[in-house]
Amino acid sequence: MMILPQFGIFAQGTHAHYFLEFDIRAGVSPDTMVKSIRRLRGPDVSAGGVNFVIAFGPRVWREISNGPMPESLGDFEEINGKDGCKAPATQHDAWVWISGSSPDVVWDHARASVLAASDVSEVKAELPGFTYRDSRDETGFIDGTANPDLLHAPDVALIPQGQPGEGGSHVLAMRWVHDLDSFNKLTIKDQQDVIGRTKPDSIELSDEVKPKTAHIARVSVEVFGSEIEIFRRSVPYGITKEYGLNFIAFSADPSRYRRMLERMFGLSGDGLSDRLLDYSRPVSGAYYFAPSLNVLNELSQS
Repeated sequence: MMILPQFGIFAQGTHAHYFLEFDIRAGVSPDTMVKSIRRLRGPDVSAGGVNFVIAFGPRVWREISNGPMPESLGDFEEINGKDGCKAPATQHDAWVWISGSSPDVVWDHARASVLAASDVSEVKAELPGFTYRDSRDETGFIDGTANPDLLHAPDVALIPQGQPGEGGSHVLAMRWVHDLDSFNKLTIKDQQDVIGRTKPDSIELSDEVKPKTAHIARVSVEVFGSEIEIFRRSVPYGITKEYGLNFIAFSADPSRYRRMLERMFGLSGDGLSDRLLDYSRPVSGAYYFAPSLNVLNELSQS
């Protein structure tokens, strides 16, 4: 049988986004919640429609999974980094990402999703997002330049067939608040030194001039001589008073996230941390597991 991933993980050309995080209501069993969440809408794409990606917190997934699961499945833990930098843990029971071509359609589906699941769960966090200019972060730098191409992305994002959790993906969800006032006071050269890429065209700075504390340098991690990869699907968000990046990533192996975060927060043993932390701070952090479509369908029918 062919194992199918949730297609929304890889859907391109979406300009409007909505993220929902749910907790199970008291007295409701995890399997009942999963069936309700699964009813939201089949995670497929139709003309003028939307994409859904549905994922579950590690505790819930361990309770309701009918088959082998990744041993590495675990909650996000608070990070206490160098110089007082922290990343809080805000783990919830389920996570839904809705994306589409326009904010009104995506919002309609988000509202319908909350109503459909209201009998078994309550919304603990919600956040709309948008495409900023030509896929840039609000700092003005292109986001996701180092992503694998779409042909290679499934190899990076999905657990290989034959392994526990096959066709599924580990999700990292973190909301970062930017201090754009401070960042924009820097010269373009200093901004580029913070990120590690040129601002207009996102060319990585050479090793000779790229600071070791640049963001690109800190999240570049090699294991046995090969650089580890994740599939980033981050989305800017904001109002005039608060704005930043809803960092979303998919990986076949969650240890990749932990290695990158350790290097960012100065916990990798080399005494260095990511200079981007001077201008952006995380206010949420959670791990979820997005099972394959095959498994989602089995759960909804059981």
